[in-house]
Amino acid sequence: MDDPRLRPVRETLDALLAERMRPHEAAQRLRAQEELLAALPPRFGEVLHGLLDRLESSALFDGESCSFSQRDLHEHLSGWLTQAERRLASGA
Repeated sequence: MDDPRLRPVRETLDALLAERMRPHEAAQRLRAQEELLAALPPRFGEVLHGLLDRLESSALFDGESCSFSQRDLHEHLSGWLTQAERRLASGA
């Protein structure tokens, strides 16, 4: 199932991973996905905002020198997207 509410998240993460978008811009776009977040349990929003806070913090430092690995954060964001997709598909 390709829920249209997930498309902007997927596109933003793809652009972030391809370095076509800076972390702050990606975080801003992802935080703006109010319709998607309203369709998910509140915990999804809490987790996403925590990941985005770390993503923005990691961008202040060079590469992996921060305590938050950008690569790990990208993986966690992708995992969040997968879980959100599953939740929406299950209708729960």
